[in-house]
Amino acid sequence: MAIHDSSSNLSRMRERAKQKARSNLSRSETVMVRLTPELRYLAELGARQHRRTLSSFIEWTVEEGLKRVPIRTVAISNLARALWDVDEADRFAKLALRFPELLTHEEQILWKLICENGYLWQGTFVNKSAKNEAVWTWNAEDKNSIIFERLREHWNTFRAVARGEVDKSALPTWEKTSPKGNPEV
Repeated sequence: MAIHDSSSNLSRMRERAKQKARSNLSRSETVMVRLTPELRYLAELGARQHRRTLSSFIEWTVEEGLKRVPIRTVAISNLARALWDVDEADRFAKLALRFPELLTHEEQILWKLICENGYLWQGTFVNKSAKNEAVWTWNAEDKNSIIFERLREHWNTFRAVARGEVDKSALPTWEKTSPKGNPEV
């Protein structure tokens, strides 16, 4: 009877180890954090109280803290669905469209390039010229008018231009004016 108990305990331990390994595989980002000795000690005590690893406790603490950090009166944790995307280009555009004030200086440069490129935006030809030419016009503040597929296709080029590694001439182009008398092309 005791032999059976120890083998079933061993089986349960192995299954828990497999589950833990699977859950660790789902973690994809590692962040290095500096803590004062006192804060680390207190975090370790908090982790013990919650029966978690220190890493798991810090992750939980950050998640809890994000519930209390607002962006324009909305907790960041409540914005996760609106801002998160597995694709970096989409994620960046979602943030820039909703909260441009959170962009770093480098991201502002990138966003300006994107906003000024009519190829990435739904729009229309509007007759603005004395020559009776219709000019391609779009609203870069309309989150529904960006064409995400095109942004993804040219994302690396936009990033390289923003970093100064590639000339602006590498960016995609578009028809800027419509033929005379045909503004609805």
